[in-house]
Amino acid sequence: MKPLKSFAFSAMALSLLMATGAVSAEKSPGKYCDTPSRCINPITKYGAVTSPNYLASVAGLEVLQKGGNAVDAAIAVASTMNVVYPQMTTLGGDNFWLIYNAKTKEVKALNASGRAGELATIDFYKKKGYDKIPSRGYLAANTVPGTVSGWDAAHKYARANMSNAGLPWKDLFDSAILYSQKGFPVTASLARWEEINVDPKDSEFRNLQRFSGFKQTYLKPDGSPYKVGEIMKLPQLANTYKLIAEKGANEFYRGSIAKKIVADLQKHGGVLTLNDFAKHTADWVEPLSVDYRGYKAYNLPPNTQGMASLEILNILNNIDVKKLGEGTTDYYHVMVEATKQAFADRDKYLTDPKEAKIPLDFLLSKQHGKDQAARISMSKAAATVKPLDPKGDTVWIGVVDKDGNAVSLIQSIYHDFGSGIVPEGTGVLLQNRGSFFSLDPAHINHLKPGKRTFHTLNAAMLLKDKKPFLVYGTMGGEGQPQTQAAIATRVVDFGMFPQDAVAAPRWLHGRTWGAASNDLKMEGRIPQATLDEMKRRGHPVAEVDDYTDTMGHAGAIMIDPETNLRYSATDPRGDGLAVGY
Repeated sequence: MKPLKSFAFSAMALSLLMATGAVSAEKSPGKYCDTPSRCINPITKYGAVTSPNYLASVAGLEVLQKGGNAVDAAIAVASTMNVVYPQMTTLGGDNFWLIYNAKTKEVKALNASGRAGELATIDFYKKKGYDKIPSRGYLAANTVPGTVSGWDAAHKYARANMSNAGLPWKDLFDSAILYSQKGFPVTASLARWEEINVDPKDSEFRNLQRFSGFKQTYLKPDGSPYKVGEIMKLPQLANTYKLIAEKGANEFYRGSIAKKIVADLQKHGGVLTLNDFAKHTADWVEPLSVDYRGYKAYNLPPNTQGMASLEILNILNNIDVKKLGEGTTDYYHVMVEATKQAFADRDKYLTDPKEAKIPLDFLLSKQHGKDQAARISMSKAAATVKPLDPKGDTVWIGVVDKDGNAVSLIQSIYHDFGSGIVPEGTGVLLQNRGSFFSLDPAHINHLKPGKRTFHTLNAAMLLKDKKPFLVYGTMGGEGQPQTQAAIATRVVDFGMFPQDAVAAPRWLHGRTWGAASNDLKMEGRIPQATLDEMKRRGHPVAEVDDYTDTMGHAGAIMIDPETNLRYSATDPRGDGLAVGY
């Protein structure tokens, strides 16, 4: 897929919204916005929404304009994403939240990731002859989906604690029900990932049509993948959403939906039980934070890699990033080397914090950041750090409402289309996040019933004087901490508008999108002289397309401290849209 195919969607959708007065827009003055479809920079006074899909963004905008708060809008966006972007996120996945409450001036963090089932043991897989948990199929769906529990907990919190209690639960799913029942046009991204995953030659990983539920739900009647612009309908998913809207999250975990999911799993030798679903809870956790250039950077604690995202900023505190120059060889070199230092800690310690002690105070301390920065050589790349090989298909959603409440929400099913399993009668595509557990009992992330696995998901937020300044995030596995650092440095250190910071060339040290390679991917817009110098310093540079979703789909909303205007951004690498009013 050539990246320009997806630009037309966001440019067309935005032009329609501008015509109705839903957004005001300007061309960002930065150096990376070289065409209108990459340069639209919505500036709004009241609410702002950004997501990787234009239908989902508009769903969130509608909720804000009906009187909903930031949490309400985030749920509307996320639930719609689960319909129109199933290659990245579904009802069968997990999510993590950062919520800023303008009334209390506090940041709340919510972990809505699922735990391994009570029958999911190392011995269970070993007896079946596995040295590794299968990436696809019924045995890959071994953790309870946490998404709905996250929506439920966040909504109840907002109703009880925000100055604007917002909309009733049942009013948040109108768009999700509409598009699943009546249909929606398939985007370039969805069409591309369907085509990739209908590969009869790849019997283990990409041949998802071998699963009857996937074939019946996501492929055309003749078994072929949908093409761009064709209408996809998901009637079983529509019925599931109607039940959730009418009866609440309890119906998903203890009612008819849970019973259908578990019955299908057990019929095919799966490991999740009704007890696993009934016991599941989302948990409020203490957010992590570090100082960065006078701002307070927030992220999620383990079992997410949020600590790595913050470690990168903690390291950069000890380097004059502005002096390096944005887009220079020194800039890219330092960013990659700081990432390696952070990932070394992540790979050593990250797991479910209930299962192991993680020295977060030390890892995020100013002294540790100084020591890590001191190990960076400007002339030579450090030896490659062996990663845990995290991959990820994810969506990030940002919302700011008229009262100043803000949400940074990330949601995922792990690999594209997750496990490939859609239990009969539900339309719910289940994640394969638990396939990342190790079957080695000595491994930090070994499988254990009731345990949460290492999660690449992490959502970010920068505060200034106890108010949100930048709400930002991205999908993309190991790329998430790196892209977050790119956006933060480009906005804070180089004064870019969010759209220019998101559109600027990106890099990826490590792995993502299920790829086996462990190199340094750099977008083709980076000058050849810079690429050559990076190679000379020892980086295993692999040049990729000018705009590639290998880098993930990022987004950001900046709130100007003086004018209180919202500057929103979406990623030209995807089908997204930034809107507001």
